Amino acid sequence: MTSTTTSQQQELIRFLEDRFACAQACTECARACALRASLADPDGPEGQEHMRRKGIMCAEVCDATCRALSEQTNLDEAAVRVQVEWCRTVSLECARVFDGHPGAEESARACRACARACTDFLVTLG
Repeated sequence: MTSTTTSQQQELIRFLEDRFACAQACTECARACALRASLADPDGPEGQEHMRRKGIMCAEVCDATCRALSEQTNLDEAAVRVQVEWCRTVSLECARVFDGHPGAEESARACRACARACTDFLVTLG
């Protein structure tokens, strides 16, 4: 086996590991956001409604991203990149909204972990 083949195999392994880690972080973020949104009172103060809407949107984007990474193997690299960048942006926005609400710290951490995993995967994509 040549060093080029070994290098290519290592790149493929890294790609698959980062893709899996991103999909897993998206799933965890989607769960955390859905839970946080379900705890917010839809008829509560405006800040709570904003948090609820952001949580729902983040859960939907993260879920779609996880599906794109784990099920939709027919997507081209550009489509995957756009989806993952969108997820990263929405996750960071949601984390900032959660920061302003006591009790939402764990959800904010899940959002930031998702954004980091998305960033790592985007680096791997090149």
